[in-house]
Amino acid sequence: MTAFSQDRWHARSMVISQRGIVATSQTLASQAGAMVLARGGSAVDAAIAANAALGAVEPMMNGIGGDLFVIYRDGKTGKLHGLNASGWSPKALTTEFLKKAGHYSMPNDGIHSVTVPGCVDGWEKLHNKFGRLPWADLFAPAIYYARHGFPVTELIQGSWQGALGKLQADSNARRVFLRDGKPPALGEVFRNPELASALDLIAKGGPSAFYRGPIAKSLLATSRRLNGVLAADDLAQFQSEWIDPIQTTYRGWKVAELPPNGQGLAALEMLNIMERSPAGDHEALSADALHLKIEAQKLAYADLARFVGDPRFGPVPVAELLSKSYAAQRAKLIDPEKAACSFQHGNPLPSAGDTIYLSASDKDGNVVSLIQSIYLSFGSGIVVDDYGFHLHNRGGLFVLDKGHPNELLPRKRPFHTIIPAYMEKDNLHIGFGIMGGLNQAQAHAQFVSYIADHGMNIQQAMEAPRFTKLNFSGCDVMLEDRFPAASIEQLRGRGHWVQMQGPFSSWMGGGQAVMYDSKGKVNYGASDARKDGAAVPEPDGYFQDAKPPGPVSHQTRR
Repeated sequence: MTAFSQDRWHARSMVISQRGIVATSQTLASQAGAMVLARGGSAVDAAIAANAALGAVEPMMNGIGGDLFVIYRDGKTGKLHGLNASGWSPKALTTEFLKKAGHYSMPNDGIHSVTVPGCVDGWEKLHNKFGRLPWADLFAPAIYYARHGFPVTELIQGSWQGALGKLQADSNARRVFLRDGKPPALGEVFRNPELASALDLIAKGGPSAFYRGPIAKSLLATSRRLNGVLAADDLAQFQSEWIDPIQTTYRGWKVAELPPNGQGLAALEMLNIMERSPAGDHEALSADALHLKIEAQKLAYADLARFVGDPRFGPVPVAELLSKSYAAQRAKLIDPEKAACSFQHGNPLPSAGDTIYLSASDKDGNVVSLIQSIYLSFGSGIVVDDYGFHLHNRGGLFVLDKGHPNELLPRKRPFHTIIPAYMEKDNLHIGFGIMGGLNQAQAHAQFVSYIADHGMNIQQAMEAPRFTKLNFSGCDVMLEDRFPAASIEQLRGRGHWVQMQGPFSSWMGGGQAVMYDSKGKVNYGASDARKDGAAVPEPDGYFQDAKPPGPVSHQTRR
């Protein structure tokens, strides 16, 4: 043989196609989105179909009981559109109410952690603006898998098993998600006909079925049964919001995130700080590059904890936090030889818990970067009566501190961890995201750096080893064990408390990415080995284009 295998450290190749690509954390959902593209759907149609399917096949991570954020690139104009479909707190859920009920911090589960789910309204906003196929068609894959079932995959089965205690605590969850008191086994076919009924109502009746119709009635009945305060008006009056993405530049790339109430600005601030001592000056997996990124994360997250809340309730200094001059001030605090165990937030003002991420692109250059979640595994732990889906516990991220930007107030949106992202340079347009609570902003910055500083392609950058720090202080940091031993020891010598994880650790989150090359008119897809999913291309039209076969002769028949 004249050919020989390439010597490379990443496991997968990119998916490359002249048609569209859908990348999700479960292959059946990716396939559903790709089939929607093949039916003439847009990238938005494919993303909605894939997201709805994920709610059926990965129910602990997402679903119609959660929230949604999107960045969309219009292939014709190149314009970026942002959508914030995160729900607000019930009008009657106040600090005073919670304290009378015996809560002196926000509960992380149960009915008082539930805010209005924004997902279904967000889907409609996206479809009305950028969809091509009929609304009802988009739910056919999800309804199919909920009704007919699907074999449970590896990592999803592990998450299911790990949430056994939460599932056992709710009568509806026990009935729907456990079989003889146990989660489904690997490869076992799981069905959820109650969820199929809910999705069928949404397919036929639109968001009205969810926010004002039969699903709303069951949701409210569930809340009353558990002494919750969710009211009909809290659901009926909710509207998701079109917003402008926020942006910075990094090594010639334009990088976009969504503004607060999410954590996207921390990714951009982190990149701005890293830019002062470019990681590209060091080897990708060296202690010097890692130290710079870890310290930049601490600085950005100190500001994240102090300043981010719902901007409808008070100003968030986004422009100041993202200014290059502010990044220069913050970068001066980094000691290149010593880890800082805490950083105070800066003064940017002028001087006078589990998630899914998916990305989709179509042959017209439209790119969707979409993230959707019910927060911690199986959300609040509460399954809506009769309809087989969990409500999220996103309200658990509020604080009860008077005057804090993220203080619980009626009809306020909590601080959000889920963030979609986008980056572009010249003819390359990348929609990407990486899940995992507070892991997300720092993972985004690492992904951007792997591409911009170290020349990796999107699959290499997605698979490359990552670090994460899931708190706001301390010298602790978790690293995957694929980093060189010498780099790890040098970090420890600088004072980092390194906690080693496996080679593809779920602590680092799982991600997806698509890239459209507007010069070559080619799409690329990447899917993270930390999840069960895949990047699946839209099928080419080989059967449609093929000529009907002629009669088969005796000589050619086999």
